[in-house]
Amino acid sequence: MTRFMGSLDSREEARVIIVGAPMDFTVSFRPGTRMGPQEIRNVSEGLEEYSFDLDRELGEVRFYDSGDLELPFGNVAKSLELIKTAATNILEMGKIPLFLGGEHLISYPLVEAAYKQYPDLVVLHFDAHADLRAEYVGESMSHATVMRKICDLIGGRNIYQFGIRSGTREEFRFARENTNLFYKQVAGAVEKVVSQIKGRPVYITLDIDVLDPAYAPGTGTPEPGGITSGELFAALYLLQGQQVVGMDLVEVSPFGDESWRTALTAAKIVRELLLLFG
Repeated sequence: MTRFMGSLDSREEARVIIVGAPMDFTVSFRPGTRMGPQEIRNVSEGLEEYSFDLDRELGEVRFYDSGDLELPFGNVAKSLELIKTAATNILEMGKIPLFLGGEHLISYPLVEAAYKQYPDLVVLHFDAHADLRAEYVGESMSHATVMRKICDLIGGRNIYQFGIRSGTREEFRFARENTNLFYKQVAGAVEKVVSQIKGRPVYITLDIDVLDPAYAPGTGTPEPGGITSGELFAALYLLQGQQVVGMDLVEVSPFGDESWRTALTAAKIVRELLLLFG
């Protein structure tokens, strides 16, 4: 295993702990996201440690890449339990977890752990898909139901969904009545929201398919009509100064990722998240 560039050699001094969750047991179209965490690490060496936009570099941030969790292949319940335990341990140390997926279902136990620590939690959800189904092909635990599960856990009005452009009629009806969903909007919507969430603990879950497939083809369920990588970075920069207590970046799949551009974009997102909140 390679670590993400700039990682410390010990977790004790770190402010942010990176963990890979290589799980893709409930993906509904193209599998392969379990290979995402290591691919993001592999290509990170192709980037600079310095961010011109933030005028910071990774040497100024204390973070540790602890590698991938060992998840029992095919066992969804046990895998989610292990992910939650790992996140809980990090949070109880007073550190910020940054998980790399893997499929989007990993976000549910991560939010569970953060919500237990921070009852006033707000979740910012960047995605092409609403993920608000009550069940998918008979399964209530799926990457297509993850935000519905989180909604049931913390209350839909504490969830802000950005970039959404795909879902069933029922999902969009549910969103109108229960969550804060911004159809196709990202940076402009985040700008409207920052004043509403100021002072509250924030969890960020970012599905790489919020980007148009032109920028991120290496994902399990690509959805045309998305935003540019530039707009996503602009949205993330607007969150500077927020009390971010946990993060994840999910659904990166090396299969179909021509020229590694999805993994490279994901690696740059990780770098910017570390510089913003580390």
